[in-house]
Amino acid sequence: MIYRRKTYKIIPEKLEEFTAFFHEYLYPNQITNGAKLVGRWVTEDKSEVVAIWEYLNQEHYESIEKAIRSSELHRRAQARRKELGEVFVTSSQDFMHATGTYHPPRHIVAVSALITNDKGEILLVKNHHRADTYEIPGGQLENGETLAEGAIREVLEETGVSVSLTGITGIYQNMTKGIVSVVFRGEYISGEPLPDGVETKEVFFHKLDKNNAGAWITRPHFLTRVLDALEPTYLPAEAFNLHPYELISRFEAEKEK
Repeated sequence: MIYRRKTYKIIPEKLEEFTAFFHEYLYPNQITNGAKLVGRWVTEDKSEVVAIWEYLNQEHYESIEKAIRSSELHRRAQARRKELGEVFVTSSQDFMHATGTYHPPRHIVAVSALITNDKGEILLVKNHHRADTYEIPGGQLENGETLAEGAIREVLEETGVSVSLTGITGIYQNMTKGIVSVVFRGEYISGEPLPDGVETKEVFFHKLDKNNAGAWITRPHFLTRVLDALEPTYLPAEAFNLHPYELISRFEAEKEK
């Protein structure tokens, strides 16, 4: 791994404007193209912001930068910066290598759900930072949530729809970003499908099957999850506490009748 330290000298009174610019343009363009943000810090006097990014190697960084500079989001960022004027004065960067591992391995756990309505249609979303594809709703699990609770919350937040879950249809590991994704299948209960105004720009139910799914879901790692969920083999899964043992929830594999 290599790490890029990006340092921005900013006008302290412009910190909020710079933060908004970072979150709307710089951050999504980096993560969409494969970079990982380690952290972002601001000095006590608010005159300097430091962001540290992680890449597999120098070639990985260069390929991401090339993709970013040819992207529509980068073009919009340049135009927006001209509108804002001097949000930040100067910027610089340098590269670093880790001298060791000082923490236990960590992974991000994400959840998503393929939701059907009474017509057999699938709930689809299009996100602002992944506008090249449709996908099923989902996101990162929060502390203290079971997998099922996280999936239900993410669907509700992104689409305004309340759902019930049938079971887990697949587990997927993104080795590049250290993300383990758990996919559920479930059913619509109530609510009008609407974008959340933050992440999702489109939300709707649509008839989807293995023949037309690829026309809508253009990223292969998202498509695989949907195809698996369309013809599910359910996996058993438990959530529990210890000391003393307490079973919180369990999904059973479907039994043959």
